[in-house]
Amino acid sequence: MTDPREIIDKSAMTSMQFIIVAITVLLNAMDGFDVLAISVSGPGIRGEFGINQAQLGFVLSMELIGMAIGSVFLGGLADKIGRRNMTLGCLAVMSTGMFLATTATDVTTLSLWRVYTGLGIGGMLSTTNAVVAEFSSIKHRGLCISMMVIGYPLGGIVCGEVGKALLNDGAANFRVMFTAGAILSAAMIPVCYFLLPESVHWLTRKQPENALSRINAALTKIGQKTVAALPQLTPEMRSKSVLDIFSPTMVAMTLLATAAYFFHIITFYYVLKWTPTIVTTMGIPAAAASGVLTWANVGGALGGAMFGILSLKIGIKPLSIGILILTMVGVAVFGRSAPEVTQLSYLAAFAGFFGNAGVSGLYTIIAYVFPTHVRATGTGFVIGVGRGGAVLSPIIAGYLLNTGSSLAQVGMVMGIFSVLGAVALMFLKLGTDKPSDAPVTDAKAADMKASMA
Repeated sequence: MTDPREIIDKSAMTSMQFIIVAITVLLNAMDGFDVLAISVSGPGIRGEFGINQAQLGFVLSMELIGMAIGSVFLGGLADKIGRRNMTLGCLAVMSTGMFLATTATDVTTLSLWRVYTGLGIGGMLSTTNAVVAEFSSIKHRGLCISMMVIGYPLGGIVCGEVGKALLNDGAANFRVMFTAGAILSAAMIPVCYFLLPESVHWLTRKQPENALSRINAALTKIGQKTVAALPQLTPEMRSKSVLDIFSPTMVAMTLLATAAYFFHIITFYYVLKWTPTIVTTMGIPAAAASGVLTWANVGGALGGAMFGILSLKIGIKPLSIGILILTMVGVAVFGRSAPEVTQLSYLAAFAGFFGNAGVSGLYTIIAYVFPTHVRATGTGFVIGVGRGGAVLSPIIAGYLLNTGSSLAQVGMVMGIFSVLGAVALMFLKLGTDKPSDAPVTDAKAADMKASMA
């Protein structure tokens, strides 16, 4: 009996599978667009509502809180209702949330809509990683996940260009950015509805009503051969729960992957959140500072792509460890830069290159750590807790700067968190990416008996 998951895992990828990967790139780009949209809208929000910087900081953190909650709780839901349904639902939440933010007449209402939007983005983040992992072959899985991850900096770059085109001097009307985000998110709904089938891995694991016909329809849609029957699942396989990420056999991997992501995200978001402020404190105009941040995103896109290429030749774990260490080097060197725009841009690109390559590595590792029945749950938990690191990052850096630490000292301290992430990865054991709930065939059973003899 042919397991339909093995067809995808072991067969050459078709053009339709690459189109699905491209869709996940666009979905992840919405995260990058949203994070930068609220950042570039900050002056307009302050001007319209008359709030100070501390109050603005509270507003800016709202989507991160929503993302953390959405990642943790909606990831588990994706493992229950399916990847396609969750993707469409999250897009609906994102598009309506961004539109409703344009109707806000006070800071409290705006903050609530930002949390709501963050819920959709968080659920999307945990789901897209599962989608790209389950529609790509084992050979190209690292490359495909890396392509998905570069959607984040690409979305940031697009947001910057949209902001230049739509915002008046001083970002007088912040609502146009959220309108643009709502339109882009809504446009992805028909794309996913018509082009994104349900995950074959998920259908095989859950085996809902008409599972065989749905699996074969999905396989046909992506250009792979169909199967004659469903794999038989034992009662033990059927009893598996999304809470298995905390089971005795998996809890250590869950905690180590979470720690690695959490620590690295602290360093990564230091680059994203503090680059404009650091550059302006050197006496460089705000417009030029935004350009330096754009270079950090350009470097991030290139780093994600390079990780995907290297992952075809180098083991994912050692490659990721090396990249996290180099991230620390990039951030530390950036803190020692001279106040010159060209040099700052190159160093920001260097830090962004390794920072986002590290995120690509961690997303790939997450896909290998968690089996199908908890892949979205585990991804959501890791990302949700990791977003806590994103919230802490600007707070830690701000505290260090307020206590009189130099930029070089702050860069060194913030870079060390990526090294701590590398240490966590050293203790993480990765096996082959085979479905943990795959049926044991007679041939496999014979091989197991022979190996035990």
